[in-house]
Amino acid sequence: MLAVPALLLMGVSKGAFGQGVGTLSTPLMALAVPVPVAAAITLPILCLRDLTGIWGYRGQWDRSQMRIIVPGAAIGIAIGGLLFGVLDDHAVGLLIGILAFVFGLEWWLRRGAERSASKPHRGRGLFWSALSGFTSCVAHAGGPPIAVYLLPQRLDRRAYVATMVLFFTVVNWMKFVPYGILGLFSFQNVMTSLVLAPVAPIGMGLGIWLHNKIPPIPFYRICYSFVLILGAKLIYDNAQVVF
Repeated sequence: MLAVPALLLMGVSKGAFGQGVGTLSTPLMALAVPVPVAAAITLPILCLRDLTGIWGYRGQWDRSQMRIIVPGAAIGIAIGGLLFGVLDDHAVGLLIGILAFVFGLEWWLRRGAERSASKPHRGRGLFWSALSGFTSCVAHAGGPPIAVYLLPQRLDRRAYVATMVLFFTVVNWMKFVPYGILGLFSFQNVMTSLVLAPVAPIGMGLGIWLHNKIPPIPFYRICYSFVLILGAKLIYDNAQVVF
């Protein structure tokens, strides 16, 4: 009852906006099963969903961005895999929540005086993508850091979503390595993933359809709103544990 709406919501938000309320899927499932189990069940479904997104946005991603952010993500995932179980994932989630909330709030406070679009920058791209890979691995919160890097560049909306979809396709497939080493893929978890597998691609397809219905002007407002809401959610969830 929790997994189906969570995974459907995850697919719709990723397909339409490249990010969004899909980050809530693991916390929702964690109401019924432990967080590591929820994460292990979700990962194969994410990978299947991503393949749907790759087909829907094929060839529309920004290749110059991918050359910067994929190596950074690999570094972040490697560090996350080494530190998995050592770091407090709630502290990491709280830090990312604060970062996302401040970033989203700052945009809304200055929305009447837009800044010029920023340019791709290898140093910034490597930093934020590494942080995204790291937090995706240890706390399943990889969306806000990469959004901090990509959103200010104001890419064409389809290029933005396509780049996010391809980026997290690579991130999620790379996460199989540390998750497998950590023994998170039990037979029961894999079977549960197979039962739930059709849900996320359906959500992704609905999200791609929704993306085509959204006018360009509201698109980034919705994206920044999702970052703000996700930041608040991460702060709320993790502050209770950390403090």
